[in-house]
Amino acid sequence: MNPHLKKVTFAGLLITLGIIFGDIGTSPLYVFQTLLHEGGKVDAPLVLGSISCIFWTLTLQTTFKYIVITLQADNRGEGGIFSLYALVRRYGKWLAIPAIVGAGTLLADGIITPPISVTSAIEGLNLVPAFAKDIVPGNAVVLIIVISIMLLLFFFQQFGTKVVGSAFGPVMAIWFLMIAYLGSVQLAGDLSILRALNPYYGARLLVDHPSGFWLLGAVFLCTTGAEALYSDLGHCGRKNIQVSWIFVKTALMLNYLGQGAWVLTRPQGYNFEGVNPFFEIVPHFFLIPSVVIATLATIIASQALISGSFTLISEAVSMNFWPRITIKYPSNIRGQIYIPSINWILCIGCILVSLYFRTSEHMTAAYGFSITIAMLMTTILMYYFMRYVKHWPVWLVTIILCVFLCVESAFFVANAVKIVKRLFFLVFEFGLIFTMYIWYKARKINNRFLHFIDLKDQIPMLNALSADESVPKYSTHLIYLTKANNSKQIEQKIIYSIMSRMPKRADTYWFVHIEQTDEPYTMEYSVDELEKGKVIRVEFRLGFRIQPRVNVLFRHVVEDMVKRKEIDITSKYKSLSQYHLAADFRFVIMEKFLSYNNLFNASESFILNSYFAIKKLAQSEAKAFGLDTSETRIEKIPLVVKPVSNINLKRIEPDTPVMRVH
Repeated sequence: MNPHLKKVTFAGLLITLGIIFGDIGTSPLYVFQTLLHEGGKVDAPLVLGSISCIFWTLTLQTTFKYIVITLQADNRGEGGIFSLYALVRRYGKWLAIPAIVGAGTLLADGIITPPISVTSAIEGLNLVPAFAKDIVPGNAVVLIIVISIMLLLFFFQQFGTKVVGSAFGPVMAIWFLMIAYLGSVQLAGDLSILRALNPYYGARLLVDHPSGFWLLGAVFLCTTGAEALYSDLGHCGRKNIQVSWIFVKTALMLNYLGQGAWVLTRPQGYNFEGVNPFFEIVPHFFLIPSVVIATLATIIASQALISGSFTLISEAVSMNFWPRITIKYPSNIRGQIYIPSINWILCIGCILVSLYFRTSEHMTAAYGFSITIAMLMTTILMYYFMRYVKHWPVWLVTIILCVFLCVESAFFVANAVKIVKRLFFLVFEFGLIFTMYIWYKARKINNRFLHFIDLKDQIPMLNALSADESVPKYSTHLIYLTKANNSKQIEQKIIYSIMSRMPKRADTYWFVHIEQTDEPYTMEYSVDELEKGKVIRVEFRLGFRIQPRVNVLFRHVVEDMVKRKEIDITSKYKSLSQYHLAADFRFVIMEKFLSYNNLFNASESFILNSYFAIKKLAQSEAKAFGLDTSETRIEKIPLVVKPVSNINLKRIEPDTPVMRVH
């Protein structure tokens, strides 16, 4: 994390407003409207109770759980459910499950955030007399505008947000100042709405109202951005988030109170059908500017969600929860990444959501279910963090756990009714969780068969093979990519590849290892000649923006070593050496396949077969490392987990030939 973000500065606070609070900051566009719609008859108990529930949800969930407690769980400045998992995974192998479920559900419900936010803003134009006939919630015009905005948003992801990102903070600052002012004007006209801050009204709503408890599903929408808030910890720093939240929460509550005051001052029998109090409290002359600002704010909220999705998948790849995929870095900022496959999956998902639900009102009816699951998973992991990492007293941790489990379980039950309305998401959601789980479990099985051995112990055997002219020469220079971080070790399977089957005789054996750094343009390498001219290890240190084009980089290393007269790459073949031709080089990439020589139970069979099916869709090792196919050999290695045994094969003697009479 940038050390400047550890301090509270005006610039840091402005950046935080632009990156962190887009989702939760745009919730006033639809939360109170949804409560009025689902609450039925609009009266004082409904209004006061709804705002009371919103205030205490923001206080308990967002402020206490995330701002005060969860932000302390930073992993070297980074946040998010995978960073939290990395801090606590040594305390239980099963903790991978809540991490996977939390990440999958957070991503899955994320495809509804851009459509619901942008649609809510565009629908506000309906109040402008000039647009009233054309802008009707759910009609083709609204859909075209919303889908066009989202297509542009996803298209520009490949260029990064470095240029427009500098405007995010000021735009969100204007947004929060605007909603605070609009709410304050209404509040000044009816201060009695301040009674809603008393938890009594919230409790009365949940107990006495016919739909009381089930209204929690709509209340929950006010805090849906809290989980994403923790995920973006590394971009802004804990102190900047905590200080800016004071301003954000104040602006949010002023707006909710203002909307409530406006509703309470409506005359008896007022028809609230299709009414959005957010835009009703906007003066008519300011409607169009307010919609423009709201649209910009929702685009920023969507951008934050997309960036968070990229970060989440990137972390999943690095922690072996996701297959290797193409990751690009459109700017020099470490946190800014672009993942083409995820970008277009999200884009298609958002467009389908818009076409399926059409209006923001219908979207809110399906929104929030998965986020409650993600929050419950974070609570489980936070228990282990507080108990075993922070060593807080058992009684304190137990009280905190009980409070959050009760609150979030209530939200979960209230949102469970939405499962019928969101069957549309289940395929996407199940696909994410299934992929992460299969990849994690299969990698665990694979790692059982990844053994490292001392490389120096193998040098005599490599020398002997290299000198044995009875073995046909495989290549003059033979190169393997190794995962061994220890320069003195090598994978056993590499030695097996060289020595077994048809031995691979070469004059020089190279072992190449790549380490990625946090700097964008680091390009360094070191050479360790374990056996002069025979066994050489090359260590690359590459910045995160450098594509690991091993073929090109390795050639540069060889040329540099030739200039230094450390090696001679003249061909060793007698017929060619006299012409001073360069020697041949060959890379070997080892890819595993599932051997038929396995006896699985149903669970292992399903996991491993699914793993290799998914792997076919992932990026190949050769492509990932930029290797030319003409110089690369892909070697298939069977993965034998449980070899078939107890084969009752019985030998019988051939029958005595029978004399035939012709």
